[in-house]
Amino acid sequence: MEKNSPELLRKTLKEFFGFDSFKGLQEPVIQNIYSGNDTFVIMPTGAGKSLCYQLPALCLPGTAIVISPLIALMKNQVDAVRAFSGEEGIATFINSSLNKSELREAREMVRSGKTKLLYVAPESLGKEENIDFLKEVEISFIAVDEAHCISEWGHDFRPEYRKIRQMVSVFGDKPVIALTATATEKVQQDIQKNLHIQDAKVFKSSFNRGNLYYEVRPKVNAEKSIIRYIKENEGKSGIIYCLSRKKAEEIATLLQANGINALPYHAGFDSHTRAENQDKFLMEGVDVIVATIAFGMGIDKPDVRYVIHYDMPKSMEGFYQETGRAGRDGLEGRCIAYFDYKDIEKLRKFMKDKPVAEREIGSLLLHEMISFAESGVCRRKQILKYFGEEFEEKQCNQGCDSCKTPQPRVSVKQEMIDLLQLIGHLKGKFGHKHVLDYITGIRSDEIILYRHDQKADFGFGKFRTRAFWSSLLKYGLLYGFIEKEIENYGLLHTSDFGNSYLETPVTLEVPEDYDFTKERAEDNTSTRAEAADPQLLAGLKDIRKRIGKDKNLPPYVIFQDISLEEMATYYPISLEDLTHLTGVGKGKAEKYGQPFIAYIEKYVEENDIIRPNDFDQLVVKSIGNKSETKIFIINCIDKRIGLDDIARSKNLSYNEVLNEVESIVKSGTKININYFVDGILDPEYQDELIEFFRHSEIDDLEPIIQEYGDVYTIEELQLMKIKFINEMAN
Repeated sequence: MEKNSPELLRKTLKEFFGFDSFKGLQEPVIQNIYSGNDTFVIMPTGAGKSLCYQLPALCLPGTAIVISPLIALMKNQVDAVRAFSGEEGIATFINSSLNKSELREAREMVRSGKTKLLYVAPESLGKEENIDFLKEVEISFIAVDEAHCISEWGHDFRPEYRKIRQMVSVFGDKPVIALTATATEKVQQDIQKNLHIQDAKVFKSSFNRGNLYYEVRPKVNAEKSIIRYIKENEGKSGIIYCLSRKKAEEIATLLQANGINALPYHAGFDSHTRAENQDKFLMEGVDVIVATIAFGMGIDKPDVRYVIHYDMPKSMEGFYQETGRAGRDGLEGRCIAYFDYKDIEKLRKFMKDKPVAEREIGSLLLHEMISFAESGVCRRKQILKYFGEEFEEKQCNQGCDSCKTPQPRVSVKQEMIDLLQLIGHLKGKFGHKHVLDYITGIRSDEIILYRHDQKADFGFGKFRTRAFWSSLLKYGLLYGFIEKEIENYGLLHTSDFGNSYLETPVTLEVPEDYDFTKERAEDNTSTRAEAADPQLLAGLKDIRKRIGKDKNLPPYVIFQDISLEEMATYYPISLEDLTHLTGVGKGKAEKYGQPFIAYIEKYVEENDIIRPNDFDQLVVKSIGNKSETKIFIINCIDKRIGLDDIARSKNLSYNEVLNEVESIVKSGTKININYFVDGILDPEYQDELIEFFRHSEIDDLEPIIQEYGDVYTIEELQLMKIKFINEMAN
């Protein structure tokens, strides 16, 4: 059979992978690789990039080296190929997770000629012993997966990727295949130049993922919103992305507290934990992974039904690739991002210590992300335009929030003329900030340097807000009136289309931007409207007072005010319902809850109140702030470790630990600190203080400090208050 025979490729496709036909551009890509040519593949997630190098690797003599950025990604790919083959040796990997004997075994498999695909991290590839070993091996080609990691203009930039060309050059003149799911024109050029494959044949698929629905929400009560959404989609797989490891763990813990099967994932975990959590997600042991961007590259889970960005990503490339992990099977996929200007300011602060060039690039990428969130234009059109692809909004078919519920439109004919004329006068020498400063009359350092504040028309657009002009500028870029030179840090100039518009201007209407500040205020108003029923609340307080009197306990020990307010808001009528409320654990619900739910049930019936069917979706069980610290403290208390020792181990003050323990107890969690209290205070002193707390009407330390402050320390009094609430309330 001839080397370039399409029959061989199709036969292998059917016998090995079980497919009857190729998808999209796969066949010409594979044929080009099989023919020994340099190849550049740009395909969206789910389009079948992996097959593009796996299939020719199986058909060609020798071993293909696949350079991959993440250990988890390699493991996933190797497992998939082995599953197709049934032969363990057909694919393997070399990375830092292997011990000496595993590394020796992997090398032997490659030397034996059984291995057709060898996955390596760029860091491992650069080690001298690995280079020496690979010089002994017949190499079919070099595949660089997730090639966007090469470019500083893309996302997930990794300096080691820029050294790949010099590392692989020692193996001789081997074909190089670069593959990525995201690449703007600038990133594409950067990749090709760095890998020395400027003459490579480029295969670029459409970036449109028609089965995905895109939505941006204001970041108000985001945790509650996320929990409701997940519970409405119970049993479906989803990924939640956070920018920090701490936030990923906090959100995962919050979901767990609300009965959602979730696990965190980030690079701070050891390799065993990362692999274990990833496998549980892939094998449907958990429904939700809460992760940093360390999770997801190349993860072959086709049935992820939603991707939620708790924090906005730093770039459009990152957003596109992460949302692309939804709906890889072609079925529904929902992509929800929460936007908050405060998060953007945090991202800007993260960049302030970076080198100037890197900071400029990061600011440009972040600006694109802000524009995407704010713009009322079709989300899909914005994404595709970013990657150089034209798209008509009507084809979106209500596949994003902007098309499903369009923003009001405003006429901007004269304003567009003014904007284009200014950009033309500036002769393409300035970026968006300078243009907006000029229009709105802001005397920035750059404006003063170029003496633009002395121009007669300086500040001509003051009658409109800066947000309006920013929106118009985004519209001009999106619809081709204005062009941006990315490689020159976003310098703006009018396009041929923009110039022709100036010659014969026509009426122009554009959708208003989303005003997330306004939506925040509206959302807060609606939250306040969800207030407690005053008549019911008064009745619940009477019950609490009566029970407190019967049991010789202050009312706040029975239930805190916040617990009663939530009862009067959500109308719980079972002990299970009560456990969803703030400050109510299972023990407290069983101990004191029955009279309250009986009263609420009767009240609901007498007043014809329609209770929500999805009570647990309306009420989010809080875990408070610093959840990681709280969990650590609870675990230490279970092991009978002293609170002072806990403080030292966590680098906290003793007072901070006491406050955390009090918060834990007030949240309804019962703990046993008697082992620690008994080592500080004799039983008779404890009894005296307990009796004082029993008759205290308010949840405050001040009265007991006035009474016993000269006998006990404030810390001892707080400790006894914690013991009292814990034993009497929980």
